[in-house]
Amino acid sequence: MQKVRVLIVDDSALVRQLLTTMLSSDPAIEVVGVAADPLIAREKIKALSPDVLTLDVEMPRMDGLTFLENLMRLRPMPVVMVSSLTTAGADVTLRALELGAVDFFAKPDNDLANNLPENTLAICQKVRLAAASRPKARSVDVARLEVPPRLTADAVLPMTQAAGSRGGQRVIAIGASTGGTEAIRVVLEAMPPDAPPIVITQHIPAAFSGPFAERMDKCSAMRVVEARDGQPIQPGHAYIAPGSHHLLVVWNGASYVCRLHDGPPVNRHKPSVDVLFRSVAASVGAAAIGVLLTGMGDDGARGLGELRQGGSPTLVQDEASSVVWGMPGAAFKAGAADQVLPLDQIAARVLALSHLPIAAAPTRVAS
Repeated sequence: MQKVRVLIVDDSALVRQLLTTMLSSDPAIEVVGVAADPLIAREKIKALSPDVLTLDVEMPRMDGLTFLENLMRLRPMPVVMVSSLTTAGADVTLRALELGAVDFFAKPDNDLANNLPENTLAICQKVRLAAASRPKARSVDVARLEVPPRLTADAVLPMTQAAGSRGGQRVIAIGASTGGTEAIRVVLEAMPPDAPPIVITQHIPAAFSGPFAERMDKCSAMRVVEARDGQPIQPGHAYIAPGSHHLLVVWNGASYVCRLHDGPPVNRHKPSVDVLFRSVAASVGAAAIGVLLTGMGDDGARGLGELRQGGSPTLVQDEASSVVWGMPGAAFKAGAADQVLPLDQIAARVLALSHLPIAAAPTRVAS
């Protein structure tokens, strides 16, 4: 088996050593070099030709974002950002994802060595999957590299009867993971201020979901917020799941509201796309529109199938425009997608579907 060759770029000698130790513990990964700043990294990239770069944000001589922007323009390659879990760090990391970084590793504030086994598993998995995200390697089954899912949506929300159309109000449900922060931006930027309400689950840590919602609010004509428990769901608004809770949509007898659930991870994710999609299938029924965007693994594939069997139109992002065609690819292979579309066509199709008559819902969502 060919190892994933990694170059570590960080101005902290301690972090460079810790990352080297953590990554070297994985037999599928080889650390081929380290660099204390982007200028050294530039020369080592030329000499070593690594498969993946881990990149710090704040470094001397050139900041990580400037280096990343230049790298993606001149020599695109998989990059995993190493960022602190702070508000400022979250904003910078989200910008890095917009510039082309594949993923990020949330570096604890105090000491990277805290919870070393857990951190080691996380960074190794991110690097392996980043290597598989290269265009020439998209045929790799990235879901196979992940730890098998432990729990399904049943752990949070049991299967139930499909809903009626609740007066005909559309609700758009979107799920995404790796590459999703940028994909969601593309969709939200194309939405008018009176668009149907949108509920979103993006795999993201709790410290990042609030800043992510604020960033999306600035680039969309819709009002974009981090969802709160009991919050009414209104047209012209988009609600992003907090990184600490599952997001569900429920009908309270008069309107749809957000419900936050502090249940266990589903498909090893919290929030989980399957949980959101199942709740929408149960509460909204055929009036919903399901959209599954780029992401690793298969979270959301089953839930999208439940939406489709409940009469909802379902869309997935195509392979060519996805950073990783894991989640949308799994949904497509399972027969859960009505349509496979490039990212830049999804918003227009969602808006077109929003104006079509709502189909009658079948008696149950998928089992």
